[in-house]
Amino acid sequence: MKLDRIDRKLLKAMQQNSRSSNLELAEQVGLSPTPCSRRVKRLEESGIIRGHVTLLNQSMLGLKMTAYIGISMDRHTPDRFEAFEQEVMTYPEVMECSVVTGQSSDYLLKAVVADMEYYEKFLLGRLTRIPGVTGVHSSFELRRVIQRTELPLGHIDDDTILRD
Repeated sequence: MKLDRIDRKLLKAMQQNSRSSNLELAEQVGLSPTPCSRRVKRLEESGIIRGHVTLLNQSMLGLKMTAYIGISMDRHTPDRFEAFEQEVMTYPEVMECSVVTGQSSDYLLKAVVADMEYYEKFLLGRLTRIPGVTGVHSSFELRRVIQRTELPLGHIDDDTILRD
């Protein structure tokens, strides 16, 4: 799929405010509402737009602690990794989970919890009980310097073909 200048403007505008109406989007990118709506639908159907979310204020909701957790596994087998991933997907505290290289960990998790007491229960009562977990290394966020939800789009030009 190719994205043109208008597609990129649409994506940028939608990342900045996903609640913009189709009319507002059309005005921002210089289209009439019907072609704008068709483009958004095409971007959604292609999978480039995965969904629309509402960002909540973590601190105001009493979720004062963010932990970055390195997880080491006993075996590097597809079934062991699949079982871990299926289990950790059920934990609402886990905001992100990635398989990583270059560290002693196999996975890096980002978890959001209320406080250290809750984190201890989460760690000892659930994470370390997942079969295959042999090591856990936790680091805690002291202060967030940057938090972005917008992906950079500057590398995409009219000749770029996008693939998954």
